[in-house]
Amino acid sequence: MRGLTVGRSPGNARRSTQGTQAASTAVVVLVALGLSLSGCGAGGTGARDEGPAHADAVAGAASSSPTTSPSKAPDRVDAVRLVKADPKVSAEVKRELKPCVADEYPVDVSYGELTGGSESAEDVVVNVLTCGDAVGVGSYVYREEDGAYQNVFKAEEPPVYAEIDRGDLVVTKQVYEKGDPVSSPSGENVITYRWASGRFDEEFRTHNDYSNAAGNVPTPAPEPDS
Repeated sequence: MRGLTVGRSPGNARRSTQGTQAASTAVVVLVALGLSLSGCGAGGTGARDEGPAHADAVAGAASSSPTTSPSKAPDRVDAVRLVKADPKVSAEVKRELKPCVADEYPVDVSYGELTGGSESAEDVVVNVLTCGDAVGVGSYVYREEDGAYQNVFKAEEPPVYAEIDRGDLVVTKQVYEKGDPVSSPSGENVITYRWASGRFDEEFRTHNDYSNAAGNVPTPAPEPDS
């Protein structure tokens, strides 16, 4: 009599294997679901939390960016009225100060820090010119004191012109030699002044000679057609 081999039939083995795989799959699904629920409830690692976090970062960056205030516009002055009412301005300059066209006066006005005066108003530089040749006949600096502008500098030796250069007052005086036309001076003196102890003191000066050779060569007349 043959001995009997006790074992699983192919059908039972297949069903057992399928049952094991199903159980393993269920465990994986449950673990994944648990991790997903844990991530959503953690309050800082889920995908839903990225939106508010990004908005907060943008808001923080915007609040930390420096704010720029608009630059202060200078208080405009009536330069013509200021010069005409100034007792330090000569009568000759006041006579020159008349409209060139309609109500357009030949004055150049500049604003800037020259004397370190009032913070509410800048110093004013006024140049009075002639209408025809735009030659400077008077240069003045006005400083605000006690709510009014006071004349603290004047130069009335024409041709003269004053400018503000990096906190200094620069006055240019053109030099004419005998026979020079108004449009062609021989040179210029450039004088730099700096405010100290309640007045403008000369710091240094330079002299420049102009060349009269350029532009004075006569143009030859065209030859007649043959």
